Amino acid sequence: MTQTQQLREAILAAPLETSNFGETPQPGTLYLPPSHLKALKLDAHIVVGGRGVGKSFWTAALQSEPLRAQLGTVSSELQGIEVFAGFSSVEAIDNYPNADVFVAFFAQNGDPYDLWRAVILRWVARRVGEDIPSESWQNTVGWLKSNPEIAARLMQRERNWTGLILFDALDRTSSEWQRMDEIVRGLLRTILWLKSFPGLYAKVFLREDQAERTVFNFPDASKLTATKAELAWARHDLHGLLWQRLINAPDSHGERMRQICQSDMQGDVWRVAPGMKSESEAQKKAFETLAGPWMGRDKRRGVPYSWSVGHLADGRGQTSPRSFLAAIRQAAQDSGERYFLHDFALHFESIKRGIQKASEIRVQEMAEDYPWVLNILSALSGMNVPIEFESVKKKWEEKFPAGAQSINSTRLPAQHVDRGWDGVLEDLRRLGLLETKKDGRIDMPDLYRVGFGLGRKGGVKPRN
Repeated sequence: MTQTQQLREAILAAPLETSNFGETPQPGTLYLPPSHLKALKLDAHIVVGGRGVGKSFWTAALQSEPLRAQLGTVSSELQGIEVFAGFSSVEAIDNYPNADVFVAFFAQNGDPYDLWRAVILRWVARRVGEDIPSESWQNTVGWLKSNPEIAARLMQRERNWTGLILFDALDRTSSEWQRMDEIVRGLLRTILWLKSFPGLYAKVFLREDQAERTVFNFPDASKLTATKAELAWARHDLHGLLWQRLINAPDSHGERMRQICQSDMQGDVWRVAPGMKSESEAQKKAFETLAGPWMGRDKRRGVPYSWSVGHLADGRGQTSPRSFLAAIRQAAQDSGERYFLHDFALHFESIKRGIQKASEIRVQEMAEDYPWVLNILSALSGMNVPIEFESVKKKWEEKFPAGAQSINSTRLPAQHVDRGWDGVLEDLRRLGLLETKKDGRIDMPDLYRVGFGLGRKGGVKPRN
């Protein structure tokens, strides 16, 4: 086996999967972009990011004491704290309510503010060894409402510990936007209440579309928005993350990658050297070793280092690590199947197919979150972008003769559909699926264009 083929095998052996379903991340996968440091600080109560940027990853990582110890080297305040999940993608009915509990609670005209305070009271009571009613969430809320002074004393009790409670995956609380807004708004009011108790902190992870709605419409909300941090990934952050995963590939695979990437041993894991965390010549040369200098026969086609990230950006210019790592893994697999004897581990045509695969994954994710998006954008399959909005609207009118309202599904429908196709366009732009160019034409970033089957002159072709 040649060195190039060995590098390809090493890419496939590395932990490039980023989806997190509540499991504790592997130590070698932990990578902290400098821009994320603010988001992990205890006083950052609101953390905003799109799908696949790391919200669930950090929720899981912060609950692991060994991983917090690694983070403690850059954020010492995370050392020695106690972390609890107040809501996540993993059901834990004793720790927090699920969607069915919220439905029943609303049916009894309950205020989500009280239910979220009950979550925190159960956490604090359990930690200090005090029993409060917990047969059901309605019982705990009833106790709180009937015994406000006892509850207040429980929260004001002197503590010798510091606690952090995390809230993630809040889209799972309800399938209706208005109801979800009420639930999230009640949670944010609860976080404001929690701020009055020293030593207790909260961190709420929100998707961008959630944060842009009405959830901050309550008095003193500015005290929370002032702490807001965003989970964004610059190009050099994505490459730094890739190498962090590659140098920790098992056995000899990791050794081969460490011959290319500057790294240091810290504890039981390898860490990329500082020079590999920035857009440095070392970082660019390392990726060139894997993918070559050009996206074709010469420089006219672009450079793989920047091309691979740029073609995965959404309409806001953001590329998620989930999309990037999925594209690289698919490129390695495709290169082995189609270009086994190529001079580099990643063939440039395989990188394009990696983009196709990442686009398909992203489209599937959007369909899970917003079923109406799949309905409306699939209708544009076969068209080329950029395109005049009138042509887009005409296609929609042909596909949905009953009007814009007919595109909606029961789960998280389009928010501005009452304004017709213009409102639908606004929702698609807000989600980063479409963008309007300076000349007024509608464009779709490759991340979605390829998966939805639209064309672009000179662009990555949709998969047949």
